[in-house]
Formats: sequence, structure tokens, C-alpha cells
Amino acid sequence: MHALLGENGAGKSTLVKLLTGVYRPDEGTIAVDGTPVTLESPLDARRLGIAAIYQEPVAFPDLDVAENIFMGRHPVCRDGIRIDWHPVYTEADSLLRSVGARFRARVRVATLSTAARQLVEIAKALSLQARVVLMDEPTSSLSPREVAELLEVVHKLRASGTAIIFISHRLEEVEEIADTVSILRDGRLISTRRAADTSRDELIRMMVGRQLTTLFPKQPAKIGAVMLRVSGLTQSGVFRDVALEVRSGEIVGLAGLIGAKRTNVAEAIFGIRPADSGTIEVAGRPVEIRNPRQALAHGIAYVPEDRRHQGLVLKLGVAVNITLAILRAVSRLGMLNRRAELELAERERARLRIQLTDVRQSVGDLSGGNQQKVVLAKWLSTEPRILLLDEPTRGIDVGTKAEVHRLISALAAEGLAILLISSELPEVLGMSDRIVVMREGVVTATYGRNEATPETIMESATQTLRASDTSQTVRHVH
Repeated sequence: MHALLGENGAGKSTLVKLLTGVYRPDEGTIAVDGTPVTLESPLDARRLGIAAIYQEPVAFPDLDVAENIFMGRHPVCRDGIRIDWHPVYTEADSLLRSVGARFRARVRVATLSTAARQLVEIAKALSLQARVVLMDEPTSSLSPREVAELLEVVHKLRASGTAIIFISHRLEEVEEIADTVSILRDGRLISTRRAADTSRDELIRMMVGRQLTTLFPKQPAKIGAVMLRVSGLTQSGVFRDVALEVRSGEIVGLAGLIGAKRTNVAEAIFGIRPADSGTIEVAGRPVEIRNPRQALAHGIAYVPEDRRHQGLVLKLGVAVNITLAILRAVSRLGMLNRRAELELAERERARLRIQLTDVRQSVGDLSGGNQQKVVLAKWLSTEPRILLLDEPTRGIDVGTKAEVHRLISALAAEGLAILLISSELPEVLGMSDRIVVMREGVVTATYGRNEATPETIMESATQTLRASDTSQTVRHVH
């Protein structure tokens, strides 16, 4: 059992894709049983007995379990035309029993929980007679009970002679099951050690060991009254008892690892998926937000994590995208005023230094960094008081990232209250006045800017949660 650890963006998932034939390496070798191999495609990896199980299981939800397990490998009848279904379901049921599944092969995958789908993926790997199984964050979306059940299956796999590479941010799982641990940071191998000889503090130190740079130009801002206060915010099965506040001129970082449910909290505040209970206050007044229109009316704007699918309409022009959230402001008597639209887009282009040939050009033709600036321009044109930023610099180059950071800092200096969600520890530490840490839908700590360190943030993001712990904050540092 070889555990692979590292921050978000360290290169773990890329390595999995190299080992499963999705990507091809530029240099270096991959050897199976001591023999160098070339993986031209995932099919080559499958033939060599290499299988991967991901955080979000890849499945055909409208097909049943057996069809998913044997997809592309169905046995056929003697006529060579029809699928021979009897052995498919017989073998699938046998595989499901071997992994401790409590459902049958004829169940439709869409009706299964994430944990059950993980078992389907493991059964598929067994059907392929996989000798090497790569598990990429398989427990991040599971409850403690489901995690325990899955790890029991993993132990059985190892006992049967299967080699397992296990990627997880949950250090207690690594301590429980790993024989060896490798740490990646910024795409490089930092160290490989025996798990029994390495403390949790050492693992955290190797995962985060780097200094902040001038990439984070945090300028002073006058921090005023509380603009956003969230209390007891709960969404059944997703997050619970979340409490945080953001003041005018303040940047509050929301940190955490995969599965922390930070995006879900932001979507609840913006009304995309409203919470089941809890209160939201804007400028000291309780508000009801059941949809994004109501959020906008209260001065809240949300820059989503997935800009291409949630933030932009790629086939439309830059000007159209920028004004989508304020059509009434660029319309007269119900008719769109094209001149007003173009003028507003030009102002935002100059303000954010968006590089393009014309504001009418398709936003899909822009670079990732300039697309992100268009998303920012769209929401800033609504003149918000509160700005929710979800991974605002993901997938953009270093130069543009520094520009975005300068803009965020300038917006805070103008008095905006900013909630910054980021998986990059240097970004959170470099840009935030305070940092709230989440794990598995629960706030585990709040740190002031001067008290937060990479080690304390990572410790709070990976600490074990008790099933009985319903407190929204386990640790506060003021």
C-alpha cells in the first residue's frame, strides 16, 4: 500500500493519468514486473493489469451495475451478435459479494450512493484482474461509516496480492493503511518514506514547505463593519453549522482540501443551492436568499470555480458576457441598447486590462486568464458589496494570477467584503486578513493573518472529526 500525498495541484492526479495511459510522459520510464512498457492508451494499461478508481466514479448512471462492470467486454452468444447476459450477471453478482456490496448486479447505477459506486469500480477492477490499483481520493465524498467499509475492502485487495497506490488528503487514513508514503510538491517528488517511520507533522511539512512571494501584493485596507454574517448554515448531508463573517474591506480566505464543501457553502450563500437551515445577514439585516436574483438584489456576486461551464457563454462575445447580469442597465423600454453594452464592456476591459482585439469577439477565443477577467468584469459590473470568489486564479498563468491578486486587493481597499475560496495555501495565506478552515462540511478553525501558517492550516484541514462533533468551530485563533 503506497500512499501518495501532496497539496491540491501537486501533480498527483496527473501522475495517475500517466500511469493509466491517459497522458504520455515526455521522459522517464514505466516498468511493470521490472519490464519497461509504453502506455499508448488506457487500453494498454488495462491489458497490463493497471486500473484506476477516482474520487467521482466514472459510470453510466442509466445502465445497471453489471453493464457498467463489463462495459466494452460483454461476452457474446454463439451467433456472435447477441450479448450473453447470463454469465454477465452471474459474474457481476459474484464480484459484488467479494467486495461486500449489499446490492445486486441488476440495480441501476443512478440509484446508488457514491460509496456504492466506488464498490462497483473496485468490482470492475477485480473483473479486469488488475494487479495494480490506483485510488485517487476515493473516500473524499464518503461518510465515516462508508470510509471504514471501503478501507476494509482495500485491506482485502492488498491481502490478495494487489499493489495499491492510494491518494488521500486524510492523513489518518494514510497512517492506518499505508506501508510507504511519497510526497509530491509542485510536480516534483519530495521524498519517499516508510509510513511507520514518519510523523504527521513531517508529512505536513513536506507537503507545504515553501515561502510566500511577491505574487501576493496585499495592500492595506480599512476594515469596517460586518457586511456578511452566516450563522448555523446547514445543508443536509453536505455541510453543517457553518458560521463565518466578512467585513467591508476584508478578505476572508476559506481554506480546505478536496471534499471540504467550501463551494457548496458559497453556492448556498448565493442562492444556487439554498441551505436547509441557518441565517444569512447582509449589513446587519437578516435576508432570505433562495436564488441568485435575490442574492444580487442584496449586493452579493459570485465568481464560480468552473468559469467555462458556469461563468461564461463561450460562443457569445465578450461584451455580451460582461453585461449578462445587468441587462436592465443596458436596456431601454425592454430593448437592448447595443451602444451602452459596448461602452460598459470597454470600461471594464480597460479596468481589468483584458487582452483582446475587440469586445465583440467570442469569449471562447480568449486565453484562460482573460476569460477569468471577463467573469470578474461581469460580476463587478453589478456593483456588489460582497464578492464570493471560488478558485479565482485556477488554471491561469503566473503573470495574470498576479494581476488578479492585485485587483482583489484593490477591491478590498475600495470597501468590498471578499470571501476567497482557494485550494492554494500560498494564495490563501498571502491574500487573506483572516482564514476559515473547513473539513468535510464543518468549520474546524479560524486564524488571524499573523497566526496562520501552512502547517497550522494543513493540520486543521486534515484533523480527524468525531462523529459526535457538531460544533461549527473546533479551534479559534484571534
